[in-house]
Amino acid sequence: QVQLVESGGGLVQPGGSLRLSCAASGSIFSINVMGWYRQAAGKQRELVATVTSGGTRNYAGSVLGRFTISRDNAKNTVTLQMNRLKPEDTAVYYCNAVVVSGLEYRYWGQGTQVTVSS
Repeated sequence: QVQLVESGGGLVQPGGSLRLSCAASGSIFSINVMGWYRQAAGKQRELVATVTSGGTRNYAGSVLGRFTISRDNAKNTVTLQMNRLKPEDTAVYYCNAVVVSGLEYRYWGQGTQVTVSS
């Protein structure tokens, strides 16, 4: 019922910045939580940051102080501003949405590649 489309990934040098965006569409009236996860090659998918419809934010310790998650509830979009990028940030980044309507539903985007390399 919800489609998520990510954009903004690419190649950046260490210390640089990227901004990822995710747009949600579909028949769901309200999305409770939106966020970003990432999966590096050969590793498990991990949480990067989430934001609730009320504006509560949560960050992984590895990105605290460097990444900022923002959300526009009216547009159903979420943005991840990534600053001072490190090679270890290299991963496929996935947009995530959680919809609670009696039951909890989770949706995922297709992923966008972020590569941090000199």
